[in-house]
Amino acid sequence: MKDRIFVNERDVILDSINEGVFTVDLNWSITSFNMAAQRITGVSKADSMGRPCSEVFHANICENNCALRKTFETGKPVVNATAHIVNNRGFTVPIRISTAILKDKDGNTIGGVETFQDLSQVEQLRKELHSLHSFEDIVGRSPEMIRLFEVLPLIAESSSTVLIEGPSGTGKELFARAIHNLSPRRKKRFVAVNCAALPDTLLESEFFGHKAGAFTDAKRDKMGRFALADGGTIFLDEIGDISPALQVRLLRVLQERIVEPLGSTEPLKVDIRVIAATNKDLAKLVEEGKFREDLYYRIRVIYLLLPGLRERREDIPLLVDHIIAKYNRLQAKNIVGVSSDAMTRLMGYDFPGNIRELENIIEQAFVLCGTDLIELHHLPPGLRPAAISSTGDIGPMNLKAMEKHLITETLRRYGGNRNRAARDLGIDTSTLYRKVRDLKIETPEKDGRGVRK
Repeated sequence: MKDRIFVNERDVILDSINEGVFTVDLNWSITSFNMAAQRITGVSKADSMGRPCSEVFHANICENNCALRKTFETGKPVVNATAHIVNNRGFTVPIRISTAILKDKDGNTIGGVETFQDLSQVEQLRKELHSLHSFEDIVGRSPEMIRLFEVLPLIAESSSTVLIEGPSGTGKELFARAIHNLSPRRKKRFVAVNCAALPDTLLESEFFGHKAGAFTDAKRDKMGRFALADGGTIFLDEIGDISPALQVRLLRVLQERIVEPLGSTEPLKVDIRVIAATNKDLAKLVEEGKFREDLYYRIRVIYLLLPGLRERREDIPLLVDHIIAKYNRLQAKNIVGVSSDAMTRLMGYDFPGNIRELENIIEQAFVLCGTDLIELHHLPPGLRPAAISSTGDIGPMNLKAMEKHLITETLRRYGGNRNRAARDLGIDTSTLYRKVRDLKIETPEKDGRGVRK
């Protein structure tokens, strides 16, 4: 009688829990199944009892990475692992699971228990937030990125030539592809040419094509990139590296939309949208006489300046999540994120290689990480002993120190202008003043009011 009362009380307790709970015996047969487990899986208690748990859950980890099996083998519980199950309606449900061993009063193992939480709403919220902070494959929530997201659809609708400037690794080609994919030309080709990768003689042939016999190795006709992009978009990456001679030929193409293949006397009309990009300051090159002024103004009809990652540190956690999701898909892993220590180190680093460097760091961490969380020791050696910046070693930081560093750097970037710094940080100016006071931040002697907003 006591045992029956105990079982009934246990069932009432388990059914009151919002997380799914089930237990198995040593043969992996289900011995209990609470109400939340029935709701999440869509399988009734009557249909689940006595069946192998893998038949009920159809989880992506059942065959090779079962959390409960790992607990049986190691004797250690698994906490907050993530997985996906397929419910009885055939839908994939993301879950977070924890496991433990069940023992009798003599300490003998008699089975295991697993709790699991439905993450569908969390996943949906994450997707909604991601859609607010992403554009094509571009990710960001900083004010600079939001402003770029707002103008990209307007730019895409036109056929005007675009110049994108920004440091290496900031995603200039991603922006160019986004403009093309949103434009009326999206059904035609997007053709990319790296102007820094080829010498002038080959680049001219790549640009304009050639006829058979135009030079020694020209065995057959070749269509140039401009002709390939007819009706679509041509992306001229690193345009600041082309020679003065090629600048002249390129200027004529942009003015007249006509190309002449090498060795041909027949000009070819092309309908193209031109997007150029460079990591150099073209205006400075014009002043130095290294880049033609007329070509500069021909390509700088619409101008986009992409910020370096050190100027948009608040985007780092979002980018890390985006990159982790990407490599989880590519490498069939299930890493859930980075530890607070690792994130602190990433937030304090200046990333001279920008987003490309961040992605390389995360990719390396994926190779080294054998758990579900990237830790500090998974980061490259240069990031382990101290968070390095171009201005010196700022050392390991807690959250308060990280906030102080971010505010200090933002104020410095805007010459002490509180209004612009607050807008960049996404907080009210009054909040910024309070944080400056509470964190004892040394502000520039000038308050930046003379800096145009």
